[in-house]
Amino acid sequence: MTDADATLAATPPMGWNSWNAHSCAVTEDDIRAAADALVETGLRDAGYEYVVVDDCWMADETDDAGRLVADSEDFPSGMAALADYVHDRGLQFGLYSSAGSHTCQGYPATLGRERLHAEQFADWGVDFLKYDNCGDHCGRDAVDRYGAMGEALAAVDRDIVYSICEWGQSNPWEWGRNVGGHCWRVTDDAVATWHTVDDEFGLGIADIIDRVAVLDIAAAHGPGGYNDPDMLQVGNGPDSAQSQHEPTDIERPLSDVENRTHFAFWCLLGAPLFVGTDLTGLSQDLLDLLTNERLLAIDQDPLGLQGTPDRRDPTREVWSKRLADGAAVALWNRGEEQAEIRTHVDETSVPTAGERYSVLDCWTGEQWESFGELSATVEPRDTAVFRVTPT
Repeated sequence: MTDADATLAATPPMGWNSWNAHSCAVTEDDIRAAADALVETGLRDAGYEYVVVDDCWMADETDDAGRLVADSEDFPSGMAALADYVHDRGLQFGLYSSAGSHTCQGYPATLGRERLHAEQFADWGVDFLKYDNCGDHCGRDAVDRYGAMGEALAAVDRDIVYSICEWGQSNPWEWGRNVGGHCWRVTDDAVATWHTVDDEFGLGIADIIDRVAVLDIAAAHGPGGYNDPDMLQVGNGPDSAQSQHEPTDIERPLSDVENRTHFAFWCLLGAPLFVGTDLTGLSQDLLDLLTNERLLAIDQDPLGLQGTPDRRDPTREVWSKRLADGAAVALWNRGEEQAEIRTHVDETSVPTAGERYSVLDCWTGEQWESFGELSATVEPRDTAVFRVTPT
């Protein structure tokens, strides 16, 4: 086993993943369009650099040597050519496999052929591997299976960011970094809704925040290795391919305030940021949200810490994240009526050596000074986010 190379993921990786937008119907044309859109919209320049092809890119069978083969109809150019297309646009190329006999959609996967497939990925120009948890595990535990792939990736002559998608089942925050992982999923899959019920697939946005709130995992999070609450559902709803593919009833798109809270919390958590909506139809409002420099600076802060809850009431929550020059503080109204939420820096992660603080509203850019009090009137399901710096 090998520790993750922190230089590969000094800050949480950012990019776009095909699953939420296209599910199992993904084609190379979709990937090329996404790469073009990342450039044209300015998302690449904002830091979204990885283009990741999720499940269903493979043919139904491997070749005679056990190597993975791209589907000849959906990916006729092959993966090396597709990687070249992505690289030519100043982006990085990501691919998917699983630490089992088959992928989640039943295609050939990598268990027992880790070195062979890692060499394939390196030869094709892969920069990022999302490694899932589906298929027959053949009696091998998670540390063994994910460790085998970590060793294989470390042995090839190419830097590949290793994303462990184990769904948090075996506490990957305890061992993910030791098996070479740069991020590890800590929850079930996110779906494009606020809440799910018990018999539905996946977790809604508020459900994931609640899940992370009760996990004592912040100590595992830092440069080179990150707790991952799953890909962004910003901009998605019942028409997105994942919503139609999975057994979950998505009645409407995420609202503007739900999108705001979703993105704000992923930044506060220092999460990997992988957009999962169709970039070819991205609205200006969503583009403005995803490229909010003040929030992205919180996510990409060089300390690499995870935000944690300071106070959790039934309708009002206060969270904070220590930053290199202060802290980010979030006031979340999880209720259904407008609410005033108040706190003081003494209750948060803000360094309290100073008597006065500079406060920056991360939504509006407005700035003022405070003696430590922080407050906002917050709409239902919305979140106020402040960057607080001792002066």
